[in-house]
Amino acid sequence: MDVAFSSTVDLAAAIAQRKISAVEALDAHLARIDRHNEGINAVISLDREGARERAKNADAALARGEALGPLHGVPFTLKDTHETAGMKTTVGFPAFVDHVASHDSPVVARLKAAGGVLMAKTNVATMLSDWQSNNPLFGRTNNPWNLERTAGGSSGGAAAAVAAGMTSFDVGTDMQDSIRLPAAFCGVYGLKPTEHRVSLAGAFPDPGGMARSVRLMSCLGPLARSVGDLSLIYRIIAGPDGHDTDLAPLPVEAMPKLHFKALRIAFAPSFRGFPVAADISAAVEDLAGNLRSAGATVEEAKLPRLDLHDDLAQGGALIGMMMEAAQPLPSAQPTPVSRWFEALARRDKSILAWDRFFDDWDALLCPVAMTTAFPHCEPGKPIKVDGREQSYWMLSAYGAVFNYSGHPALSMPYGEDPDGLPIGLQLVGKRWSESQLLGIAAAMEPLIGGFRRLPGY
Repeated sequence: MDVAFSSTVDLAAAIAQRKISAVEALDAHLARIDRHNEGINAVISLDREGARERAKNADAALARGEALGPLHGVPFTLKDTHETAGMKTTVGFPAFVDHVASHDSPVVARLKAAGGVLMAKTNVATMLSDWQSNNPLFGRTNNPWNLERTAGGSSGGAAAAVAAGMTSFDVGTDMQDSIRLPAAFCGVYGLKPTEHRVSLAGAFPDPGGMARSVRLMSCLGPLARSVGDLSLIYRIIAGPDGHDTDLAPLPVEAMPKLHFKALRIAFAPSFRGFPVAADISAAVEDLAGNLRSAGATVEEAKLPRLDLHDDLAQGGALIGMMMEAAQPLPSAQPTPVSRWFEALARRDKSILAWDRFFDDWDALLCPVAMTTAFPHCEPGKPIKVDGREQSYWMLSAYGAVFNYSGHPALSMPYGEDPDGLPIGLQLVGKRWSESQLLGIAAAMEPLIGGFRRLPGY
């Protein structure tokens, strides 16, 4: 058994069946961290001794005939944004360098209650505010496929650690493609659930106990090496928790087994006015053709009649207003509350337009980002796409559209570009339909080839 690259599902089963101990599983992952993290710099705040104690306790419980849950003894990491008792949570921000929460966030508590063994945090962009994971506390995370390229952001450390076998899974945050873009850049899977599906309570360090301002568009979701792992982690962390009152009281269903003949898939090689590399567009068309050959109903999408550039601008304005509310001192010229309600009304039109689109389609296949992993650069510097310079701020456009609309979306690997870098494609579904979306992705897994272990790892 290749422990470090086993799926979370298989690793949990092997521990439960005593084919491997929790301590052995932990040691395998720590060995990967010791070997590869110096070059990648994905794993930070490593709690080696604490994790070993937790793994020993998991083995002792199993010996007594006790099962802690579906993650019993499985080692994992968490993006450096989750409030975690006894462990630093910094979001790469110097003011939070010594911040240690007094309790676990609901998501962290659920993962621990399921039996998971938390090892460490993973690196992020400063304050989660960039599509490269670099900050003054821990430095820059490199892409394991090519250390001269970015792993993406802000969940870049999470994606790189999963890709390099340093963790079985991670849980990232996604306000503007921050799970899906790094997952695509590193060749792994990443799920952004429907807005208000997973608790945001404790999803950002809050030493001052201020009122939570981020209540829209941001989502928490898993990064892993298989669709089955996404489904397992999603089902553990999703649903009402008694803390985040925005959560919808809807059942979290099991991932169904779906057949292509029953599926209706729309595809869009690009969105009007959004740049994208030709290799990525070709990958969308190639997979669409394979799905059609497999029996699915597949047509090129007639996208909703929306100004998607304006959607991005409106989403940015909403984020700006939430950030304004989070400042310790009031703005000299505060945004009128009427502007907030106008922005929500404008957003409703886009949400409903996409809802009507998904009345006719089970999923939309499209790009995750305009390019594969690009060379490290200063934030804001133009990015070359097929030799032409494109705005840095369009990096997340294909994903951020669905943060604005709130629809669930996942990133999945589909081959590599001519530079040997992973291509990630995006699958988007109806709101509140994560189980079906994951089922569609699972049906596609044999066609897309799934996660590929990196050369040399």
